[in-house]
Amino acid sequence: MLHIVWFKRDLRLHDHAALTAAAGLGPVLPLYVVEPDYWTLPDTSHRQFTFQTGSARDLADHIAATGGQLHVETGDMLAVLSRLRADLGPFTLHAHEETGNRWTHLRDNRVRGWARRAGVTVREYQNFGVWRGPTLNRDKWALGWDRMMGQVPLPVPRINWAAAAAPHFPTASDLGLRPDGLQTAQHPTRAAGLQTLHSFLYDRGAPYRSAMSSPIEGEAACSRLSTYLSSGLLSVREVYQAAQTRQGDIATWAPRDRDPWAGSIRSFLARLHRHCHFIQKLEAEPALEYRPAHKAYEHLRHGSDADRLQAFEDGQTGYPFVDACIRYCRATGWLNFRMRAMLMSFATYDLWLRWQDAGLVLGRWFTDYEPGIHWSQCQMQAGETGINTIRIYNPVKQGLDQDPTGVFIRTWVPELGHLPGKSVHEPWKYGGAAGYPGPIVDHADASKQARDRIWAIRQTNSARTEAGAVYGLGVLHGRHR
Repeated sequence: MLHIVWFKRDLRLHDHAALTAAAGLGPVLPLYVVEPDYWTLPDTSHRQFTFQTGSARDLADHIAATGGQLHVETGDMLAVLSRLRADLGPFTLHAHEETGNRWTHLRDNRVRGWARRAGVTVREYQNFGVWRGPTLNRDKWALGWDRMMGQVPLPVPRINWAAAAAPHFPTASDLGLRPDGLQTAQHPTRAAGLQTLHSFLYDRGAPYRSAMSSPIEGEAACSRLSTYLSSGLLSVREVYQAAQTRQGDIATWAPRDRDPWAGSIRSFLARLHRHCHFIQKLEAEPALEYRPAHKAYEHLRHGSDADRLQAFEDGQTGYPFVDACIRYCRATGWLNFRMRAMLMSFATYDLWLRWQDAGLVLGRWFTDYEPGIHWSQCQMQAGETGINTIRIYNPVKQGLDQDPTGVFIRTWVPELGHLPGKSVHEPWKYGGAAGYPGPIVDHADASKQARDRIWAIRQTNSARTEAGAVYGLGVLHGRHR
């Protein structure tokens, strides 16, 4: 019996449960499918396609080095499977569980339905610390996560590769994807991911805890592993264990030498835990991608002002620090977490845009787009969970705090490069600048209106009752997949 391993966002041979299981059962055909319909979605982009296919090419190289060939197909997944069934006869399909956007969720359901009709066995395996199946409360989930992260990462198994033709990948232009302004990109290989991990743990990461909030310092001080984790070039478990090893080394140092490394590694390990925790929320309730967890907020923002949404997307809001962050993200495909939160706050409170619309804009700019984290954070920052603290970021104060000299603004909003000192944070007070707009809204007025609207809902009895049910999502279940 042939065993097909379907690689999705797990583009590695190391620590790969589906590949390890299949390799122990018979000949293995490694399969990667480029699905054109996926790349027409509003949360996908040229930059994501480039990194994803680059990672798949790297996977193909690793497979070739072990004597196999990655079988690459382009088309609808059901059509691909039907062709393979006709050409190759019976097979078992092995794949990791995926918690992606709604499209991938529905695609996976369609694959399971096709397999039942075709008499094909599908075996799915846990990829990292996210569970399907029985209900888990927070404590049990945390214990399960700790247990899984503590298990030894799976080595590359001995594999009897089935014959396949040399891989052929479609180009971005083949799929109608146009360059989207990306100027710098991380290298899409496992070797680059491992080098990034090592440089963070042993060189760059000392100021992680104190510098992560700054878009200037964070570029180097943050781990920069998110894209390698979202594509699956690295597994969460191997990253976690590498960080634990480093933590153990640091613990042997003299107390005066441990800081700031000890605190930074501890903080990084906690964020790996939160990484899976947020993805588990989307696994538990896929509708969180497009519907607020708290039903009372479902129609709070009826629609988005098209002009405001475009100004936000173009980095032309008239708030220099906001615009600098947007333009930086468009150019690099990455932004530190605090600035992502500030952008969503500004979009949903100041501009009163729907988080779903602003989230699509940012989702396609992020090369490291991870739906489970992204959409939970979008509605949380918009105040529509009903249980989280309402955080309205003052865009001028954030600029003064995180970019006190204005160097970040002057780099990414060159129209303001001539303004001296702190005047660059509020150019409207100093006569403005040619070619740069005035503030699109008044922050004080807009934020007050937004806060009043949200509190008007939050203080009702029905909203308080519903908030209890939302908090019940702390019971992390997986019954919907």
